[in-house]
Amino acid sequence: MSQDKKIPRPVTKESLRNAALNYIDRFATSRHNLRHVLVRRVQKSNYYHDTSIQDGIDWIEELLDKLEQAKFIDDARYAEGRAGALHRKGTSQRVIRMKLMEKGLSEDHINKALEALREESQSENLERDAAIALARRRRLGPWRLPEKREDLKEKDLAAMARAGFSYDLAREIIEAETIEDLED
Repeated sequence: MSQDKKIPRPVTKESLRNAALNYIDRFATSRHNLRHVLVRRVQKSNYYHDTSIQDGIDWIEELLDKLEQAKFIDDARYAEGRAGALHRKGTSQRVIRMKLMEKGLSEDHINKALEALREESQSENLERDAAIALARRRRLGPWRLPEKREDLKEKDLAAMARAGFSYDLAREIIEAETIEDLED
């Protein structure tokens, strides 16, 4: 009753190009991340078909250069978009920085993305805005049912801490009496 594993086709320059374009079509990505995705394909092809890894890496670098010149991948634009999306979701700046680093973005791109986030925000306090967004989304603190708030206060504080927010900021958000107190 065992299923036969499907063996992938050998990687070629054209198949890598098609894979890259399909990936870009589905996901926003950084150069580093796309390289990682394509290298995995080359490694799999090497395993099954003895494809040259060095040839695959050379094809990938050439392809990435072309995609960058054609503006299909742009690390600066990706960093700004990803930072904005994470902030709106309620992610702390520390965690945003880590997630962008995971995608292989340079320190320069990350700093510019966070600076653009500060400039486009109407508020002076991005961390507080993100913490409020997280509490609203996860229904923590003042968004909880009043009868459960006190019992779950420590759990809410822990959730805010895991999200990368300082203890003082987490306490301010979780201990707020009403939602209106936070929005003032």
